Amino acid sequence: GRAVVAEAEKQNLKANLTLPEITAFEAKSGFGVKAICNGNLIFVGNPALMRSENIFSEVPEILAKQIPSGSTPIFVALDGNLAGVICLADEARPESAEAVRKFQQLGLEVVMLTGDQKNSAEAVAEKTGITKIHAGVLPEEKSKIVKQYQARGGHVGMIGDGINDAPALAQSDVGIAMGSGTDVVLETADMVLMKNDLRHVADALRLSRATLRNIRQNLFWAFGYNVVGIPIAAGLLVPFGGPALHPMLAAGAMAFSSVSVITNSLRLRGFSFYKA
Repeated sequence: GRAVVAEAEKQNLKANLTLPEITAFEAKSGFGVKAICNGNLIFVGNPALMRSENIFSEVPEILAKQIPSGSTPIFVALDGNLAGVICLADEARPESAEAVRKFQQLGLEVVMLTGDQKNSAEAVAEKTGITKIHAGVLPEEKSKIVKQYQARGGHVGMIGDGINDAPALAQSDVGIAMGSGTDVVLETADMVLMKNDLRHVADALRLSRATLRNIRQNLFWAFGYNVVGIPIAAGLLVPFGGPALHPMLAAGAMAFSSVSVITNSLRLRGFSFYKA
């Protein structure tokens, strides 16, 4: 939608025109939009919207031949008649392929959920290295697909930026929003990327795993240290001819235990993030 608005503003600036005011605007999630412009009823959206409004049952053959392969067609209807089509081509972000590769190296299964047509989704998937695609899905269907993966016993993380992604973000175990996302998405997500770089999601996962590993190490050493040290400090070995631990030494040993745990935790300061 943003690309269409940006291009419309660009064209009007070139022609030194003013964009007309619209009324009765209505967004049909997963389909398109409806509005009244200069007294004309306008529909802009996908083929499903055109069919639901009886604009056409199938895309006219002459028009279909002119739609570039791999693009997403957005149809425009004026007062019940098809007026034209706007073709959008999704461009994969330069870092997307590397981000997908990082996810796969971390043992994650990367799946694409999109409302775009299959040929458009496949074109982007081929560029980014994604092998599993769910194309042409509505917002509520995205949520159902997330549920299906969760039912298999997996933990699902969902990354999105549009209002259509909100239900799936809410359903997922961890919802991640792009910083440029809509307000609804930002409020729904558990985590927000301040920079629109998917590689930082891989960094966040690596950091969380390193943190959990560090916590387990601290618990192991602290528990083991106390299991050994406390009985000795209590004089458990004295009846057997063993040494007695002076209270000052015991206090020092306990302090050393705390220092070792803190020192181990500080190793996380050396965590290497991706540098753009």
